[in-house]
Amino acid sequence: MDGAGSPPTALVYVDGFNLYRQLLEGQPQYKWLDLTALADQVLPDYRVIGVRYFTAKIKQLPGKDASAPQRQQAYLRALAILERVEVFLGKFRVDARIMPKHPIEVDSHGKPVRVKVKKTEEKGSDVALASRLLVDAMQRKADIYVVCTNDSDLVMPLHLVQAELGGDIGLLSPVQCKRASNELKQTNPRWHRQITHADLQRSQLPDVLTDKYGTVHRPQKWATNSEGPAEAGPSNQRPKPTGGVPSG
Repeated sequence: MDGAGSPPTALVYVDGFNLYRQLLEGQPQYKWLDLTALADQVLPDYRVIGVRYFTAKIKQLPGKDASAPQRQQAYLRALAILERVEVFLGKFRVDARIMPKHPIEVDSHGKPVRVKVKKTEEKGSDVALASRLLVDAMQRKADIYVVCTNDSDLVMPLHLVQAELGGDIGLLSPVQCKRASNELKQTNPRWHRQITHADLQRSQLPDVLTDKYGTVHRPQKWATNSEGPAEAGPSNQRPKPTGGVPSG
């Protein structure tokens, strides 16, 4: 942590699947997201010393876009180039389950009709995020620990950081036109800020990056969107940060 007169330091923890579902799904022009640029954008009053990104490698599913796993691999490779980003991978599971039919139907015995379905779920990321958050707070690695999620499963570790470890927490909500989780807001973070579409647009990676294996290109499917702006400019051309939307 820095001394007097220096900006307070922040560590940012990004729930990757929650960020995708809440904010990026259906918005391909924003998916080539520079996580460090986004953190700097919404936290201009802090020095962001690291971004921890928690996700899982998706699998190709029947009837789904076969190129989705390749686009994710390109993105993970791009993130690996960023000095302040660390990626933590959980597991992406696809299991056959027997579950009640929806809408509910009953058989001749009055029991719900059950059907075989394919259930996809990501496992381990929330536990990894909570564990890393608690260890970092115990080691006092930053002045504030900022969690980007709308998942109320993380309420307990946020409480523990404050009540047991004496750390400060901040909450970034990846929601648009939706209410942030009341359970998360009731953890009494030092502040609550909401990520906006403008923040995403100003925080895009360059279209082409280079690592030791060669070049990494922004996936073509993420280049434009008829419902949104044309391809967002690279992060080195972004305007001056605005700081997101503080609330308290």
